[in-house]
Amino acid sequence: MTRSRRPAALSVALFAALSMQPSLAHAQRWREIGKTVTGNTVYIDPSSVSRKDSVITATVRVVFKEPTPTPKGPITGSRAVAMFICSSRKVAVKENIIWHDERRGLIYEKRTPRQPGFGPVFTSNFSGVALEYLCAPPAVRAVPATKAPAAPPKP
Repeated sequence: MTRSRRPAALSVALFAALSMQPSLAHAQRWREIGKTVTGNTVYIDPSSVSRKDSVITATVRVVFKEPTPTPKGPITGSRAVAMFICSSRKVAVKENIIWHDERRGLIYEKRTPRQPGFGPVFTSNFSGVALEYLCAPPAVRAVPATKAPAAPPKP
């Protein structure tokens, strides 16, 4: 193979390898930030986080621990673009996609309200996990939220 064709061949091989493993490229985009009370894993796309005045906007993804049955078939997760206000603990969802199968692109339902309205954050779902992560100081935000170990007994 000549020298000028080598980079093109390497690019094609790399593209083919990455398209064979979409989960590898997909996994690098999302950062785990915690779990809901039902054990569903919550992720955030760090590149989607933006701040304007007191509003933080981010794309949040939830992968269900167990598929949830519906009349149209089981749903396995959701993804939302949401806005958060830390001081008042409010959330507004700009877009919400509920997935039958996210890897295959099978959507159960997609909602995009014309005028998203702010409401209370529920600590039991993704909005509570995301708010805690996004509103924490940067030093705390570096590690996924987990329960602190019990304090050792005093002697």
